[in-house]
This record gives sequence, C-alpha cells and structure tokens, in this order.
Amino acid sequence: MITVVGSINMDLVVSTNVFPKQGETVLGDLYTTVPGGKGANQAVAAARLGSEIQMLGAVGNDAFGDELLAGLEAENIQLQSVKRIEGASGIANILLSEGDNRIIVVPGANHKVTIEEIDAHTSQLAKSSIVIMQLELPIPVIQRTLEICQEQGVPTILNPAPASDFTQELLKYCTYLTPNETEAEEIFGKDWLQALEQYPNRMVVTLGEKGAQFYDGEKHVVVEGFPTKAVDTTGAGDTFNGALGAAIAENMPFEEAVRFANAAASLSVEKFGAQGGMPTRGAVLERMAGGA
Repeated sequence: MITVVGSINMDLVVSTNVFPKQGETVLGDLYTTVPGGKGANQAVAAARLGSEIQMLGAVGNDAFGDELLAGLEAENIQLQSVKRIEGASGIANILLSEGDNRIIVVPGANHKVTIEEIDAHTSQLAKSSIVIMQLELPIPVIQRTLEICQEQGVPTILNPAPASDFTQELLKYCTYLTPNETEAEEIFGKDWLQALEQYPNRMVVTLGEKGAQFYDGEKHVVVEGFPTKAVDTTGAGDTFNGALGAAIAENMPFEEAVRFANAAASLSVEKFGAQGGMPTRGAVLERMAGGA
C-alpha cells in the first residue's frame, strides 16, 4: 500500500498560441477543467501502474470537490482519509502555450489539512510501503508526516514543489528527494551536482526530456529519457514521482526505478491534461522494451 499525502485540485486550463506579455491580452483556443493537484496526480500515476493507493488530503464542499472525489474513486484510490471542508476546493490556473506551461495554484481546502489529522493517521502511515508527498499542503503538515514516517521506518519520497516553500529542515527526514533542475537550483544553488553527492541514491534530479540524474555513491549516473512528442507537459513530474514510488515499493534497484519513472513520464506528455496521459503499466514496460 502506497500512501500519498498531498493536494487535490481542479485544473482550470487555458491554451493559447503565444504566452501574453505583461499587460497584453491574447486570444485563447481552449478552456477546460481537468482533475489535478500534485498529490492527486501522483496518486493516479501510481494507481494506473498497478499500485494500491490511499490518499490523505482535503477537498471543499463545492461541485469541484464532488468531481475530484469521483475521479479518484474511479481510479480505485482509497479516499477514507480525504476530508470535506466548508469552502472551496483547491484550483490550479494553467496556461498552455508553445509546448510549455505556466501555473498559479490557489490552495483552498488543501491548506485546511492539520498536524492533528496527520497524527490521527499514524497507524495508516506506519502500514505504508512508501509515502509520497509534495509541498502543496502546509509545510508543518509535511514535516510532521515525514517525522512520523521516519519514526515508523517507512520510506518517503518528497517532491519539493513548489520549491519556494522548501526548508532545509525537511532534508533530514525524507528518504528520497526529487526536484527538477529549477527546483534543485532554487534549493541548493547552481552547484546542485555537489548536493547530489551528499545524498547518494536518495536525491534524483529530473531533467525533462534528457531524463534524470543521481549519484550512486561512486559516480554520477544520468538515466536517459525516452524520445517523445510532447503535447502537454503538465503532470510529467507528477507521473515521474508516482512511478518512482511504485517502483521503489516493488523493491526495484534505484537506477531501474528511475528508468521506469522516466518511461512513464515520457508517455504522460503525449496526451492532454495532467492525469489524461498517465500510462498503464503495460505501456511503460513496452516503452522500456523499445516499443512506441
């Protein structure tokens, strides 16, 4: 059982041919709402790869909350630890253009998760094969979750996004840290390669289409990415983290787990929406074997 402690959002997606400059208005060619939130995305990614998933988080008592819970339930994710609160669910405003994205997150219900609730779920966390987290819940909640997992001997993946909320205090508690290049530079400075050497087989930096990099205790290892034609990069990092968690829970060697996660992420960008392109296990194994 994998537990994901994290955000559940509705993504409000707008697509346009060009990113507007400051003060500029441009015409868009698409508007849609799709389920998202880094926590929910990572839960869905791991669930589609065959993992048993339970989610810990919160949604509002609004229509978005109803839709978000229904979507997670359809993925066979256990929701008994997701609470409903008075008020709005979290949303992410996503602007797509030129094969890239810009995102503004409004936490809503996600910031109503409390330390007391995490303490109440200690036994659930203790039974987990691995716990996956991000930084779209309050930082004290994330730190308390990490502390409990460390006390219980449960491995954790911390995806430090958004990196602006990261504190160095979290490093001593998490088992695995998974920043992308931008987040690694924000946390460790331009010389994040040196930081990799301080956390062998624990910290892996995702490099987009180039793959991912970690330090194995003796040398730097670049696990190459897979060729892909990107339609929408939203959720690629979340797919990587969900897949990495699934692989580690199955006791895959670390380099193989990273390669598995790369393959999953490469597939995820080929369809629209953060969760829309998240692949099945069969598709990932086919890509790893050299299939399309």
